[in-house]
Amino acid sequence: MTEEHTHHGNYVKIWAILVGLLVVSVVGPMAGIKVLTLLTAFGIAIVKAYLVAKNFMHIDHAPRFVTYITATCLLFMLLFFAGTSPDVMKPDGDNWVKPGWHEVNIEGELGDVHPHAEHH
Repeated sequence: MTEEHTHHGNYVKIWAILVGLLVVSVVGPMAGIKVLTLLTAFGIAIVKAYLVAKNFMHIDHAPRFVTYITATCLLFMLLFFAGTSPDVMKPDGDNWVKPGWHEVNIEGELGDVHPHAEHH
């Protein structure tokens, strides 16, 4: 019984593309443009995840149910984010306030971790 394995063969080329996208995703936010930062953070992350899944994990050669399971997991992850992000991204809400230690002051230092603790 012989099994045929089809390998991509250009792993170094795909790796170089991934490294190039990494550099773009690090340098992009340094421009200080919010739209460019969002595009580089999320857009490039999606492209890199696709390249890894297709070329290194060989998801396109897996049985069909693997693709369905992966798609279902991604859908549930997006639903979880959509359900929790309105609360997490707001600084306050009904009967709650985000703790002060989540905030960063002007000097870039974290706020007091225990703002109500007594200092001796």
